[in-house]
This record gives sequence, C-alpha cells and structure tokens, in this order.
Amino acid sequence: MQKVPNEALGRPDVEAFRESEKTPIVVVLDNVRSLANVGSAFRSGDAFAIEHLYLCGLTGHPPHREIEKSALGATQSVDWSHHAETTALLHSLKEQGYLLVAVEQTQPSTLLQDFQAPAGQKIALVFGHEVFGVADEVIAMCDLGLEIPQFGTKHSLNIAVSIGIVLWDLSCKIRF
Repeated sequence: MQKVPNEALGRPDVEAFRESEKTPIVVVLDNVRSLANVGSAFRSGDAFAIEHLYLCGLTGHPPHREIEKSALGATQSVDWSHHAETTALLHSLKEQGYLLVAVEQTQPSTLLQDFQAPAGQKIALVFGHEVFGVADEVIAMCDLGLEIPQFGTKHSLNIAVSIGIVLWDLSCKIRF
C-alpha cells in the first residue's frame, strides 16, 4: 500500500467545484464561537459539496486567519454568507422549501441512522453553540431534531466532528 499523491486524486479546481452540482444541503451555524470550528465547517462543506454555509449571530466569518488555519482554502470554494439573526434566516429557508433540521438532542428526536429525507428534499442542518447548543427559539422553528447516537459518558461531540458525521451520512444517503 502507498499513499496517493494529491495531484492523482482528480479533485476539481476551485472554479470547476463552484460550477459543479451540489448536495442539496445547507449548513447553518447558530452562534458558533470557535473560529477553528467555523474553518472545519468550511472544509467539511467542501468535502461533501454542500450548497451554502450560513454563519449566524456571533459566528465568525472570513477573512480571518484562525478560520483559514482549519479551512485550508475552503473559504474560497464554499458559498457562504453571514446573517445577524438565525431565526430570520430560517424563516427564509423555510419559505424556499428547506426541511429545517436541528442537529441537537431534542424530545422527540430522530436518530441519524433512522433519518431519510424524502427524495428531492432540500435540507438545512442547524448546528449550535459549543456549550449551549442550538438556541431554543431556533429549535422551535425546526421541523425535527436529529441526534447522533453516543455510547460514552459525555453528552455531546465537538461541533466540527458532528458536522463531519452528519454530512457524511446524509451525503451517502442522497448521492449513493
């Protein structure tokens, strides 16, 4: 076995990527404070070819050196915008036909492995603050809560890890 060099992976350049078909998923960051987590959201968004990354409230946004450290250039390939109010953005996404999904431990919640969006359904995944999670008023606007099963003593995963897990799972279900 040997490692495949980057140039042999056949990845598109930024312009080709921006023009390519995207997975019908947008990611909404609701008051995410860590710039490293924001950068990781960009990088995962690129990896799974999401439509858009919405940075809301106090969530930092490019240009910022700390975001770029983990984004590794994905701020150039992933469409993004900043919005002062998460609830106003969600209202707009709902009007555009998105299923609003809070990735959060809610009552009731749907376990990730049990979730299957209807064919052709656009999905908005909402991830929240590292300590407080998705805000209550944001959860109230969502159509469902999506939960990643966990088996240890901790109550949550790092947001960057959660984004990667959920995007991988949903991308596989949608694309394959």
